[in-house]
Amino acid sequence: MIGTGGDTAWGGGSRDPAPRPPASGSFRLVECSTHGYPGGLKPVVSEYWIAPMSRTFWSVSFSATFPAMRRARAQSQLWAFAYLSACRVLEFVVLLMRSDDTKEIELLALRHEVAMLRRQVRCQTFDPADRALFAALSRLLPRSRWGAFGVTPATLLAWHRRLVARRWTYPHRRPGRPKVDEETTALVLRLARENPRWGYRRIQGELLKLGVRLAASTVARILFDHRLGPAPRRGAAWREFIRAQASHIVATDFFSVDTVLLRRLYVLFFIEVGRRRIWITGVTAHPYANWVTQQARNVAGDIADAGIDVEFLVRDRDTKYVANFDAVFRSEGAQILQTPFRTPNANAYAERFVRTVRTECLDHLLVVNVRHLEHILRVYAQHYNEHRPHQGLFQQIPAPSLPSPALVATRSRPQDRRVYRRDRLGGLIHEYELAA
Repeated sequence: MIGTGGDTAWGGGSRDPAPRPPASGSFRLVECSTHGYPGGLKPVVSEYWIAPMSRTFWSVSFSATFPAMRRARAQSQLWAFAYLSACRVLEFVVLLMRSDDTKEIELLALRHEVAMLRRQVRCQTFDPADRALFAALSRLLPRSRWGAFGVTPATLLAWHRRLVARRWTYPHRRPGRPKVDEETTALVLRLARENPRWGYRRIQGELLKLGVRLAASTVARILFDHRLGPAPRRGAAWREFIRAQASHIVATDFFSVDTVLLRRLYVLFFIEVGRRRIWITGVTAHPYANWVTQQARNVAGDIADAGIDVEFLVRDRDTKYVANFDAVFRSEGAQILQTPFRTPNANAYAERFVRTVRTECLDHLLVVNVRHLEHILRVYAQHYNEHRPHQGLFQQIPAPSLPSPALVATRSRPQDRRVYRRDRLGGLIHEYELAA
């Protein structure tokens, strides 16, 4: 940028290999325009010559430099056009000696267009189909005419050799054992996860019975790749143990409820893991040892009357469970299972009931005292056991009071179904039944 006075010019200087020394006299500095500079700062440049980054520019005004550049560019374009025209005229003279002049002129135009595109695109890419076409056409033209393809003759020959090699190359599989497909791998992992006591050869035998032939080493490699160890190391998890013994397991836990006057009440409940049946034994503000032991005696009798053979009682390590509490269930032939420290998932069925009773009932009511809370929990326990479908039981009811009318409802027409609603806890809970 070179400026004189208050004007600004961009790219106005021309380049010269030898810098011209400044004229004799004083060295005058000229200010440039402030347009486009932050803060209104005015850079000062020399009027004569400037050489930044090893480049020397003449101090020539914009009006004197631009016409000279335009004349030089016009002359170079004129000479290029004259040379190109002469070449095309000579080619046209050669083509006139042949027949079908119209086709030859069109071919000349297409050749010129291809030449233009080759100048614009430096690096050309060829698809396999393009290479095959050029390789086939090269066999129809003499080698002296291969310059029309845009590649060297050596490239065309290499393409042709590649086509011949691919034509006579037969498919072959890689050496070694064939790769195990995804379905077989999924089946091996399923058998290993569902049967943690099965070893490699046991899984191999089960696969052979299902029509899948795999070596024991292949089964071992699949399990190793998916971080499944040998059979002794794949012990049964806590969840698998609970599911296997669900029909003979009873879980227990405490949960607390705060009244309107901020008095904390404690609720003791028991749940049968197999059918998700609930027993809410009592509510108290002071769960001392005698009270907890008496609740254990009461629920032990109710469980025996329901025909449930309790083999395991799952509870946490709360100090409210005294020794006499455990002695009541041991006398019934049950074994006490204490969950590890700070692991509520080990007693997940009881914890899930606490969340259910809070979200469906207690979070929407204000509890006044112990009697009020006992009434609420008694009604909800009856609804939970006799009317509420459970997702863990495939939408079945834990202990229905009446036979399920689902079969009758599906056989009857929609207009013949009469549904009645029964409200519980002031309309907080709705129970629906079909009319008789």
